[in-house]
Amino acid sequence: MNIDLLTRLCETPGVPGNEERVRALIESEIGGLFDDVRTDPMGSLHCVRRAKSDDAPKIMLLCHMDEIGFLVSHITDKGFVHVLPVGGFDTRNLFSRRVLVCTEGGDLKGVMNPGGKPVHIASAEDRKKVPEVTEFVIDLGFGEKTKDHVKVGDYVVMDEPLIEIGDKIVSKALDNRIACWLGIEAIKQLGDKGRGAEIHVVFTTQEEVGLRGARTSSFAVQPDIGIGIDVTLSCDTPGVPEQSRTTKQGDGFGLHIRDGSFIADKGLVADIEALAIKTKIPYQRTMLASGGQDGAAVQQAAAGARAIGIVVGTRYIHTVTEMVHKSDLEAARDILAAYLGEF
Repeated sequence: MNIDLLTRLCETPGVPGNEERVRALIESEIGGLFDDVRTDPMGSLHCVRRAKSDDAPKIMLLCHMDEIGFLVSHITDKGFVHVLPVGGFDTRNLFSRRVLVCTEGGDLKGVMNPGGKPVHIASAEDRKKVPEVTEFVIDLGFGEKTKDHVKVGDYVVMDEPLIEIGDKIVSKALDNRIACWLGIEAIKQLGDKGRGAEIHVVFTTQEEVGLRGARTSSFAVQPDIGIGIDVTLSCDTPGVPEQSRTTKQGDGFGLHIRDGSFIADKGLVADIEALAIKTKIPYQRTMLASGGQDGAAVQQAAAGARAIGIVVGTRYIHTVTEMVHKSDLEAARDILAAYLGEF
C-alpha cells in the first residue's frame, strides 16, 4: 500500500476554493496514467483514459480534493485572527488545536482556542458552554504585527501529521484525500485493462460546501455511469447504537446505497456486489441517514446518469483523528480496479 502518497495527500493543505496545492500534487503523481489532463474553471482536475472505440460508455469517478477548514474573516488590532468555516465542524472538537494559516507569503503555525475564561477562572456555567465556530480565534504569536503576515481570505487547516497505529491509519483530511488516493491507485492497478470504456477520473473542488465542483464537472462530462468515491461514517464505537454505526471497520469497502443526497442505481449495486463476491473482495452495504457526496451531483447532471457510491468507513469524521482500516481502503481500491477492468 502506498502510504507515502496518502501521507502527502492528507498533509497538503486545501480547503474549498483553495485546492490548488492538492491538485498540483496529484498532477505530479499521474504521469503516464491518462491520455488527457486538464483543469476546469472551477479548479477540478479532469483526467481521461480514452477508449478503443468512439461509442464506448463513459464512466466517471468523482474524488473531491477539499478538506474542511476556515477562511480568515477578521484580524483584530491585537493580532487575534477570526475565521469563518468552510465545511461542517462540531465545535466540541476544536478546543486547543494547532493550526496552519496558509498565506501568500507561506504557511504560519498558530493555535486555536475559543474566547472566554480559561478553566482556572471559569465558573461552572462557563465550563458547560459549547462555543460557536465564530467564537474561536487563532493566535499566531505576532501580536500587533499579525496584519503584516495575514489578510482576510487566507485559509486555515488543522496541523496534524498522518500516523499508522495497528491496522489503522489516522489523519486529518482522510475526508477526502482517501478518494484522491483511490482515484490514482485504482488506475495504476487497472493497468492496460478497461479500454472498453472512456474513463474520467475527476478530482473535484468544493464538495464540502455543496458538491459544487462535482456539479460543473458532471455537466461537462455527461457520463453514463458515475461513481462517487468518499468516506462514510464508521460508528462502531462506544456510545452508538448498533443500528446507527453505518459501517464496521475491517469488513470491507462500503457499497453506498443511500444518503441524504441520492439513492444509488439498483443495477449498479447488483453488478458491483456480484463482482465483489466473485473476486472475494470484502464489502458491506451502507446507508447514511443524512449528508451527501459527489455521486448525487453526477446522478442529476444534464439528462442524468446511473450512479453509485464506493466509500470507506471512517471513525471520528471531521476531526484530526479520522481513522480508517487499511484493509477497507485496499478493498475499495481493488473493487474499483476490478469494475473498470470489466469493460
